Amino acid sequence: MKSLFVICFSFFCLSFLYPQVVTVKSLQAYTGKESDFPVFNGSNPLSIEFDVQSDFEPFLTVIFRFCDKNWIPTKNIFLLNQGGYSGYDLDYYTLPATVKDARYHVKGTFPDVDGYVAFPFSGKWRFYITDSQDTTKIYEQGKFFVVVNEVKLNTNIKNELLEDETFFPTDLAKVFNITSEFFLPDEFFPNFVDELEIIENHKIEYPIIIDRNFNTNRRQFYWNGNRKFSFTARDIRPGNEYRQTDIRDFNKFGPRETKAQFDGLEYSRFYKQAHADLNGGSVLANFKNDYSEYLDVTFSIKPPNTGTNKIFLIGAFNNWQVLPEYEMTDDYGVFKKTISLKRGIYDYQYVTADVINDRIKNIDWYALEGNSYETINEYYLFLYYKDPNYGGYDRIIGYNKILSRTKWKN
Repeated sequence: MKSLFVICFSFFCLSFLYPQVVTVKSLQAYTGKESDFPVFNGSNPLSIEFDVQSDFEPFLTVIFRFCDKNWIPTKNIFLLNQGGYSGYDLDYYTLPATVKDARYHVKGTFPDVDGYVAFPFSGKWRFYITDSQDTTKIYEQGKFFVVVNEVKLNTNIKNELLEDETFFPTDLAKVFNITSEFFLPDEFFPNFVDELEIIENHKIEYPIIIDRNFNTNRRQFYWNGNRKFSFTARDIRPGNEYRQTDIRDFNKFGPRETKAQFDGLEYSRFYKQAHADLNGGSVLANFKNDYSEYLDVTFSIKPPNTGTNKIFLIGAFNNWQVLPEYEMTDDYGVFKKTISLKRGIYDYQYVTADVINDRIKNIDWYALEGNSYETINEYYLFLYYKDPNYGGYDRIIGYNKILSRTKWKN
């Protein structure tokens, strides 16, 4: 017993003096299938899973925080103390020895069976993967929606052309018109209806907002003075199906250093319709597989002309964010970027943008990818309400998911 105490005490001292480095990789948050958008509506639980690189098994906690419509965590005490907000019930697995860049796989589903986690408010939520002993140590974080569908949104989508300016190429004038109409139930106050937010595929960071206080030719709000409302967005370009890399095949993508496409170089797809995709999602290799390893994957594209715009790689691996660290390097007219990816399937694309005063501006999603009515997109619609209860909070009272067109049959 004394020897065991000495060993444990020594281990504690070493951990204190030389704290281990914990790196979270390949984070996924979804409800339903692995490639699904994270919307919790009370049926499928929220799944959070990821790999961890650390010297020994870490003790992790997932902290949940309710947010306002701008993703800012609330400080309202009435919203902090309702239900459970800390997830301790995580499953740990040791990865195969062939996986060099991570040692453990961790997964949790919420709300959990032990009742430590509940999502009592409809709206936006953040989660933080933290150290169990010191929750100020945040290793990674993510976002998801909780919805209670109290207002039925009658939504339609149709093809239109933008006619208020001239576009070249003319395909850039092609847009979807998304209109959502509803009658507000008696228990809600019309003046508290706030805005409609539309998320295309997995692009959480680039929402389409229709604000009731700001009407334009392209974004419109209507209220009949009683209980009939409508929100319209007339400027949603369909884009193209995403590019896709599938690096699961060990025989085809065997070396540690590999290319995103077996053929290597990619080109503009402005006039070429791509095949069906995962609508912005990813499917990773089974973590129990000996070949569920990490590869250094190089993406390469030769644009049709070398202009002043910079090119960025964006996809399921970086939550569809245009980030400085994903800017591609110009190598004599071929733009390249190498990133570490776990074996799997990933949707991605290339965007052009300007960097002005160290800020990324004028993002163009279509210059290298095209814009076609044939594209199949998922659109998630969230109706916000300025609820005066509990000191006031941004509440989602209506939710709908639509497709831009019927999926192709295999």
